[in-house]
Amino acid sequence: MKYKTRLSLDILFKIIFKGTGLLVLLLLGGILAMLVYNSFSFFMDVKPLDFITGMEWSPTAANPKYGMLPLVLSTTLVTFGAMLIAIPLGIGTAAYIAEYASPRVKNLLKPAIEMLAAVPSVVIGFLGIVVVSPGIANLADLSNGLNALNGAILLAVMALPTIITIAEDAIHAVPKTYKEASYAVGATKWQTLRKVIIPAAAPGIIAAIMLGVGRAIGETMTVLMATGNASILPTGMFDSVKTMTATIAIEMGEVPYQTTHYFALYAIATVLFLMTLAANMLGEYFINRFRKYHAV
Repeated sequence: MKYKTRLSLDILFKIIFKGTGLLVLLLLGGILAMLVYNSFSFFMDVKPLDFITGMEWSPTAANPKYGMLPLVLSTTLVTFGAMLIAIPLGIGTAAYIAEYASPRVKNLLKPAIEMLAAVPSVVIGFLGIVVVSPGIANLADLSNGLNALNGAILLAVMALPTIITIAEDAIHAVPKTYKEASYAVGATKWQTLRKVIIPAAAPGIIAAIMLGVGRAIGETMTVLMATGNASILPTGMFDSVKTMTATIAIEMGEVPYQTTHYFALYAIATVLFLMTLAANMLGEYFINRFRKYHAV
């Protein structure tokens, strides 16, 4: 009797857990379906090629322009700048925590990094306006520091916890036999880290980077507050830019319902969704490779 009861409970919980997993997939599919459906309404008025390659975004002008290229390039520029800052800092910090830090320092650093991840994006954006922006303006002799560089610095700060945590786990998971073999042939700790541990942990580190990219691409409030929101083709890090997330956040609340402009924001959201999904899928791919590599 007890065995049958336990078996029934196992079946019940299996169905419940399977149902919750399928529900998540349905929600994700539903979001994508909604975005694509509304995007089709936009593409009935504007050709997809004109939308992707258009050089001007001015949907409220007398002759509206729905060119997404400035928004895509602005998003790419800010994200790329953020990764240039976050990747070396994140991997360096992860290597220090995993290989060099004493237990006491490690116990201080790891909670601090977790606390950094808990800081709301609006607070990061506010600090960008009152601290980072004036500093950039003074150093570069600009009228203000609300530009791509400001956004990149703030996004780097927000991506660091993701990169550090996953990269540190990857480095820490490298088998001790690798280190012992390296030390046995006379390699120093730095040589072992650079030529043995980092290459062995590369799949996990790449996964950390890709998830950091996904974190940066999808951020809204920080870039809305700190980048200047100018819908122009950026020529450098000191230009004011307007990212895709900021465009949706700024314009969706004011746009007339079911107009071409309204559906254009759904088209932007679809492209952004696919970009973020691609970055996260790449990250998951490398994480799975990392796990299989260490399971052998």
